[in-house]
Amino acid sequence: QVLLVESGGGSVQAGGSLRLSCKVYGYAYSSDCLGWFRQAPGKEREGVAARDTDGTTTYTDSVKGRFAISRDNAENTLYLHMNSLKLEDTAMYYCAEDRSLIAYNCKADQMPHARWVGQGTQVTVSS
Repeated sequence: QVLLVESGGGSVQAGGSLRLSCKVYGYAYSSDCLGWFRQAPGKEREGVAARDTDGTTTYTDSVKGRFAISRDNAENTLYLHMNSLKLEDTAMYYCAEDRSLIAYNCKADQMPHARWVGQGTQVTVSS
């Protein structure tokens, strides 16, 4: 059983920054695939970023250069640092984990299909 608890969402003006956190409970894997996906109203889930245990990261094209995924192993916490936020970044953001995705190189676009998903945190970007 894996429990993922997100925090850090909120409202911000375009061009601003937010940092999302995801506290991970329930396992001590030697390797895993952790990441984020988002879902805007009326749209499909979109993989945002992923990170494997070795530190390899991938991002969807629309956030490259603006978002960064990182992990604090001591705190068992995953982060998503979001800079230069745009109106189109508005969505519910979900933390996800699925070690089986390691076999598929732990890509951002796989995160919407991850086995374990948190409750989500809302990010709203306004003009």
